[in-house]
Amino acid sequence: MAAPMNRTEKRGAKQDGGVRRGEGGARWRRPLGVRGRWGYEPRAGHRLSPRRAPLPRKRPWEVMELLSPWSQLGSHQPCPRDLLGCPVPSMATSPVCCPSCSPKGFPKLKNDTFLRAARGEETEHTPVWCMRQAGRYLPEFRETRAAQDFFDTCRSPKLCCELTLQPLRRFPLDAAIIFSDILVVPQALGMEVVMVPGKGPTFPEPLKEVEDLLKLRQKVDVTAELGYVFQAITLTRHSLEGKVPLIGFSGAPWTLMSYMIEGGGSTTMAKAKSWLYRHPEASHRLLRLLTDVVTDYLVGQVAAGAQALQLFESHAGHLGPEQFQEFALPYIRDIARDVKSKLKAEALSLVPMIVFAKDAHYALRDLAQAGYEVVGLDWTIQPQEARAQVGKGVTLQGNLDPCALYAPKEKIGELVKKMLENFGTQRYIANLGHGLYPDMNPEHVGAFVEAVHAHSRQINKHG
Repeated sequence: MAAPMNRTEKRGAKQDGGVRRGEGGARWRRPLGVRGRWGYEPRAGHRLSPRRAPLPRKRPWEVMELLSPWSQLGSHQPCPRDLLGCPVPSMATSPVCCPSCSPKGFPKLKNDTFLRAARGEETEHTPVWCMRQAGRYLPEFRETRAAQDFFDTCRSPKLCCELTLQPLRRFPLDAAIIFSDILVVPQALGMEVVMVPGKGPTFPEPLKEVEDLLKLRQKVDVTAELGYVFQAITLTRHSLEGKVPLIGFSGAPWTLMSYMIEGGGSTTMAKAKSWLYRHPEASHRLLRLLTDVVTDYLVGQVAAGAQALQLFESHAGHLGPEQFQEFALPYIRDIARDVKSKLKAEALSLVPMIVFAKDAHYALRDLAQAGYEVVGLDWTIQPQEARAQVGKGVTLQGNLDPCALYAPKEKIGELVKKMLENFGTQRYIANLGHGLYPDMNPEHVGAFVEAVHAHSRQINKHG
């Protein structure tokens, strides 16, 4: 028997044969044997899918508004995912239903060194994290991912949370980055992407002709298509318990475009670059579409709990200076501007933004003025040269050669000390010049992290 409705409930919902209806006609029914909780029952025409959040038209911060009419039922807020199974059953009696359902009430941040460095504030030590720190070099990562399809893993908030947390359990890193993949954006546009063992990401039907652009979704509801990423971010933010900040990310438009046309990885990106010469107008249309989706995607990540954002222009090195100026840089700028504008408009926190354009040495000055607080560097540029180009107004991130981690631990310590002396310990975030490789020794990753902390503290003490 349903509990009686109070005045607040009567104003926010109507009772119909034991079923309570909320805004938009959503139906909330008490599950059998569970007192004080309401499950989500979609109205006709709404399809529940394990790949999508069951509230397809609700943005992450709007979920609580839908739940509010029943806030008087007790300390436990109703969970709109009851029928799909709460991803954190242990939270069943929490004042917040579960970490994936409410972006509010996050634990207080205990280590903000990374965020302070990103904003250019003074830090006691140089913060450090690693691109691909949640990766195959960790045996626990391989065990968790065993027999799991890669993109099915990406669509599981619980697995993404676990994989994100694994390196934090081993190393005293100063930031976490959500486990996901840049190619979820083409998937949101309607393209199929599969992970082929031994080959990598593959598009069975890449874009070949201009007419193929018509096959893409022209309007993308990022909450409907990528809500699983937002759920993973919120769940992970709670699970971190304030230990370190959480970074969200996306691929940049040119990098995504190149994958969509090449059909996968390429040493030349000749097919994608040919579009820039043969179909410049169509290329700009595609890049604009990607820019709009990436902007909404990044804003959604902040709404879900991301405390910093990184934009990966991984294929910048395949473009020359002129092509980069025309087909990459304008969209990189637009993303920074539009994300910040939308965050302000929606009363969300402005978070530090990082741009990492691999091999784009020729564009460092432009990237430093593109609206990002941090510019990431690969390992092929000298720290002093990079600082001279970008000036003192932005933080630098990088740039140890990933292969340096194959060296003995003592040598890693020497290389880290030299890197810190060249960059300086302030307005600087230590990282690798690219991601960790699958065959790396976790102990050497730990040596890298510990060396950054130890040597930067020593330099600060005697500097």
